[in-house]
Amino acid sequence: MDLRMLVVVFSMVASELSHVHTRPIDFVCDSEARRMMNKVKDLQVEMVVCSAVDALPSDIKLPCIRIHKATWERKSVHEQRAEILLSLGTLAQDVRSARTLSQPGCGLTLLERLEHSINNYLHVVRLLHIEVRMTSSTLCCSSDRYWHKDLKHADRL
Repeated sequence: MDLRMLVVVFSMVASELSHVHTRPIDFVCDSEARRMMNKVKDLQVEMVVCSAVDALPSDIKLPCIRIHKATWERKSVHEQRAEILLSLGTLAQDVRSARTLSQPGCGLTLLERLEHSINNYLHVVRLLHIEVRMTSSTLCCSSDRYWHKDLKHADRL
């Protein structure tokens, strides 16, 4: 699996919070806070320098980033939140598995940063104070080892 694609596709999920005391609602309502969490450009630069990002040791299921607007709007906030948490949780597990199987080096470091960033987003969504019962559904659009075509959609989120 191509780590470059993973990092770019999910760098919108990837971030290192610079405002440690930021509340989840601040993230939702403040476009500057969201911009600070989006580290696509930083991670792309680091990937160019790292020669170890060509392949991952295991598959990582990509959450579906395309939605049908009308269907999404018909869902309750609780259902939307549950789907987001399930997708991010699955992604975090897959990244953790790939990180565990990776050799030390810059590729491992990028996976660690990515996992940390995904966990930041999970934390933000969980703390939005919406009570939700998690549902199990299939939300993954792909499980491919190479997914260059999804890369172009990453920075739009």
